[in-house]
Amino acid sequence: MTTRRTLMALMGATALTLTALPAAAQEVTLRMHQFLPGAANVPKNILHVWADTIEEASDGRIEIERYDAMALGGTPPQLIDQVRDGVADIVWTLPGYTPGRFARAEVFELPFMMTNAEATSRAYWQLAEETMLDDDFADFKVLGLWVHGPGIIHSAEPVDEVGDLDGMKLRAPTRATTTMFSDLGAAAVGMPVPAIPEALSKGVIDATVIPWEVTGALKVAELVDNHTVFDEPLYTAAFVFAMNKDRYESLPDDLKAVIDENSGLEFSAFAGRTMEEDDGPARQIAVDRGNTIIELTAEQTQEWRDASQATIDAWIEEMDGKGMDGSGLIERARALIDENTGSM
Repeated sequence: MTTRRTLMALMGATALTLTALPAAAQEVTLRMHQFLPGAANVPKNILHVWADTIEEASDGRIEIERYDAMALGGTPPQLIDQVRDGVADIVWTLPGYTPGRFARAEVFELPFMMTNAEATSRAYWQLAEETMLDDDFADFKVLGLWVHGPGIIHSAEPVDEVGDLDGMKLRAPTRATTTMFSDLGAAAVGMPVPAIPEALSKGVIDATVIPWEVTGALKVAELVDNHTVFDEPLYTAAFVFAMNKDRYESLPDDLKAVIDENSGLEFSAFAGRTMEEDDGPARQIAVDRGNTIIELTAEQTQEWRDASQATIDAWIEEMDGKGMDGSGLIERARALIDENTGSM
């Protein structure tokens, strides 16, 4: 309820402005599709709250049908094409589910880039306005771009040092983290979030790398006993919340305004902040179970920072080869993150 009130207050002015919309016979139904159960934090505290806000601000002229846990079919990596092709009208997914396709967004997923989720989400949206919306995401109407809170290693055996990863079968969430953990000695495996519990329970993987926030829904604390937390955030993952472009363009102007006024920078910041706030209760589940929380010091974290520099260097070289100026993207992303962190 607190989250709902926060978003409604944030967007309250919009809702009040739009209550005077002229009555119209047309009613619009939009299908929103995503990969987590409806009771998980992101749909419950972000996506469904956004949908409720849109329905209220449109005075009921927009209805959003919520299809959770891939209810419209397909697999999580197919979501981005589903919204492009009109199978769904709106989707929430990770650009990283289609590795290399949204290359510029990967800059936020590089090791030790983020500070906190709200500041980094603001930076993500701002950099996207500068470099991505008319290029990487040109086929979509982008509604929000955000990142989650600090990524954590959740493992069957304790992980303190880089050497502890040697030979460990570890699920990595993004192309950058798969490269990094492979470079650090792990047998890195890519898989969508919903596949993690079964993979852990069957021993397909020994560890997974995800934020605290999603561990509650996946019951990770019941499947592994160790959780490694870094002095600085090791990584984050980038998300995209997007709408079919033709479906958006088909809306009357006043309903486009409802969508626009409740999307963008402030919504992205809200979503990132909310995801990080949801880390706390999930972490407490692990604490209450008596699991081991391994908190690395700044000195210990520096070992990981040094070891992961090769991943950053390789990404820069790859981006330069594509004509994207990898060093420039990193410099600009860091500047935006620092600016937004300092203003909080």
